[in-house]
Amino acid sequence: MATLGDVVTDGEPMGLEADRGLLGRTSTAERVAGVLRTRVSEGYFLPGVRLSEQDIGSALGVSRNTLREAFRLLTHERLLVHELNRGVFVRVPSVEDVRDIYRVRKLIECAAVREVTEKPASYEKIASTVADGDRAAKRAQWQDLGTANIRFHAELVALAGSERIVELMQALTAELRLVFHVMADPRRFHERYLPRNHEILDVLATGDGIRTAEMLAVYLDDAEAQLVEAYAELAGTR
Repeated sequence: MATLGDVVTDGEPMGLEADRGLLGRTSTAERVAGVLRTRVSEGYFLPGVRLSEQDIGSALGVSRNTLREAFRLLTHERLLVHELNRGVFVRVPSVEDVRDIYRVRKLIECAAVREVTEKPASYEKIASTVADGDRAAKRAQWQDLGTANIRFHAELVALAGSERIVELMQALTAELRLVFHVMADPRRFHERYLPRNHEILDVLATGDGIRTAEMLAVYLDDAEAQLVEAYAELAGTR
């Protein structure tokens, strides 16, 4: 069995010099993945769209190997899918994906708010996301309303005080954006939940975490059911 003494001599790691080049390539690939992740989340690349290695690599000024590594990272995150002999595509979430995303969301979000026993210190930050939603709705900016809604839920998750849980929610959010982009009418989905955001915010202000969790569970159940129904309608038109 190797020991620390087998690996390090006079305080210098042995054999790692050869890996130095990997650091630059990996960090570049991660930065490229970050750019593409944002573009996918914002709907610049819609579900089902094929991503051109040549066009994207040329636009970003990166090598084919770096781009392929970025694609691999995003495939692992379930945002892209590689189809043999066809290329890389933005993933089209299935109805099973919707159910699984909401299963995880209910576990995370409800647990995060259930422990609240007083008005959260971040209450004003949470309230600002609801206010952003109000402004977006008044301007009929439905995609912006969706963004505000996602930020509202992200702030609820942040109440758990765990960076790992926040990171998990961020990954789910990227997938959720793909689900929303499949929907033909964003207003139909997002507008009805704005009043419920206000209701949850009001209860959260009282420090009643248990009641907030109960309301949030019903809210997420309803959202899941609506998306599943929309997917069924979509399948019927194909």
